[in-house]
Amino acid sequence: MTDTKIAVIGGSGIYDIDGLQGAEWTTVDSPWGAPSDQILTGTLDGVAMAFLPRHGRGHVHSPTTVPYRANIDALKRLGVTDVISVSACGSFREEMAPGDFVIVDQFIDRTFARDKSFFGTGCVAHVSVAHPTCPRLSEACETAARDAGITVHRGGTYLAMEGPQFSTLAESKMYRESWGADVIGMTNMPEAKLAREAELCYASVAMITDYDSWHPDHGEVDVTQIIQTLMGNADKGRDLVKRLPALLTPERAPCPHGCDRALEFAILTQPDNRDPALMIKLDAVAGRML
Repeated sequence: MTDTKIAVIGGSGIYDIDGLQGAEWTTVDSPWGAPSDQILTGTLDGVAMAFLPRHGRGHVHSPTTVPYRANIDALKRLGVTDVISVSACGSFREEMAPGDFVIVDQFIDRTFARDKSFFGTGCVAHVSVAHPTCPRLSEACETAARDAGITVHRGGTYLAMEGPQFSTLAESKMYRESWGADVIGMTNMPEAKLAREAELCYASVAMITDYDSWHPDHGEVDVTQIIQTLMGNADKGRDLVKRLPALLTPERAPCPHGCDRALEFAILTQPDNRDPALMIKLDAVAGRML
């Protein structure tokens, strides 16, 4: 058994955790650069918590410039075991309406301007992301959402686009009709991939703000309307988060789905051929194996 430490990566509209005891903003140095912001640490109902505003306080990072590697590395250095991503998204499904939440379980990665791995020349590794989210953690998020009275959908495919512009009408129709995506956002990739490389359980809570541009009765995305829905979603998101400690408990058994052992057969480079400088950078993410 290990101690549970839950990290919440908050997206647009969520910049703190309500009711955190002993709350303190902590600076964490990472060899992958500076994280998006300091990390808010404390306890909630006896469970250690960490909160990282993905875009930084004041929303200073665009989806492309979020330092994803530094963020995940910094959480790992703090001893985090479970990561909950909370982010705004658009919907491709009539039944997934603005104000609803979706517990995402699959991704289509259309980003192209971001560093997507901790590994590379000097230490090659290939982790499986066939199932990129943790079912145990996703179930806790679903239960917390339902207990909070939130309309929540379990399971959905998240199309991660580069941004910062929203989709064209043609793209929106293609993602919905041909590709079978359910929601669209800009920040869960490569975040989910990096969490898997860091052997962290990861769950994605997508908070719907709009119907993207495909819906004939809603037209193109209107930022003013998005912000109005976003504020209501943020309140519900904080309500969901405060219910998680009771569901996950202070003591944690090994992940039954193997998220915390994702690197066991992933590293291919032989020890004598590994780059010492890269090994130093990987000390938190892959120290268990290296």
